[in-house]
Amino acid sequence: MKCDMYLSFDGNCKEAMLFYKDVFDGEFTVTMRYSEGPPEYSNPKIADKIMHQTMVFGTNCELKASDSFHEPLNKGNNFHISILADDEESALSYFKGLAKNGQVTMPFDDVFWGGKFGSCIDKFGVQWMISFEAENS
Repeated sequence: MKCDMYLSFDGNCKEAMLFYKDVFDGEFTVTMRYSEGPPEYSNPKIADKIMHQTMVFGTNCELKASDSFHEPLNKGNNFHISILADDEESALSYFKGLAKNGQVTMPFDDVFWGGKFGSCIDKFGVQWMISFEAENS
């Protein structure tokens, strides 16, 4: 299992991540723009914005981030705890446990980038992203 911090920005993700890259001497391993997503994410105003970016640094550190346009961002709702589970059964169990008496923001299901993913806000207001990468992804 792996646990990372996932940051959300309101249009300046690229600028922020370049800053963090410089500070931590990091390397981008994934950069996905909204224009690369499925049609429901197609919007010319945000086509070049970051849908997802991963930066690695240090011995085993990752910082993940995106530009979020779903709701206004406030300090406190601009981050998620991101769990990459070792297997699908564990991922689903974590998701169900965290979502109980909370709010599902994206059901745990197959995703276009491969594997399974779901997000929720737990009963304490903490935002979670639970992932499982399929072996052939």
